[in-house]
Amino acid sequence: MAQEKQIEKEIADSTPLVGSKTELMGLQKEYAADDAVYQQKVKDLRSKYQYIRRTRGDGNCFFRAFTFAYLESLLDDKQEYNRFKTLAAQSKDGLVQLGYSQFTIEDFYDTFMDVLHRVGDGAKLEYLIDVLNDQSFSDYLVVYMRLITSGHLQKESEFYANFVEGNRSVKEFCQQEVEPMFKESDHIHVIALTSALGVCVRIQYMDRGEGNKVNSHDFPEGSEPRVHLLYRPGHYDILYH
Repeated sequence: MAQEKQIEKEIADSTPLVGSKTELMGLQKEYAADDAVYQQKVKDLRSKYQYIRRTRGDGNCFFRAFTFAYLESLLDDKQEYNRFKTLAAQSKDGLVQLGYSQFTIEDFYDTFMDVLHRVGDGAKLEYLIDVLNDQSFSDYLVVYMRLITSGHLQKESEFYANFVEGNRSVKEFCQQEVEPMFKESDHIHVIALTSALGVCVRIQYMDRGEGNKVNSHDFPEGSEPRVHLLYRPGHYDILYH
């Protein structure tokens, strides 16, 4: 078991944090030709999307994929950039009001805002690829996204308490499942982050479930998706039309 985990870790560590955009048809080669379920679902996915950008499967893949894809969408959308910059600039004070130490969160906030300002100043896609593949910068951005998610869950704790399992308070859930790095994300993380930032994400779910089509879900429902992600059990990648 320990050897298997070590092999998995070595494979993960050799994968870029955020990879290059590649043709979605390459996904079909990951599954056996006679694996009818997945071959059909990849075919369905290819009818909707053309490209995929893979992320490292390290437990942070939802936050990293979301952060990259959303910042990428801001490169040529000044109106959305200005909306988000105002929201992001106020986020640190909101976390401090919830009881977070300013000293603890300041470096993460400053790093996030520095990257955001570079995006607003005309940074190119190559800049985002470099930043999100620099482990220290990339992890700081992920930490801050986790903090925003945790803050929103606690701010709206009365609502989210209904979704927390294991006889835990929302705050305990955040301390155990949201804020720590490498903890995988579930629906509650996705709902909280997209709600906190006002950004719609469409997730395409591909597993061995019944049918030959992938199932899509928008968070929050009823909005125009800005970010498109592929979910396969335990992992998120970025999709493009």
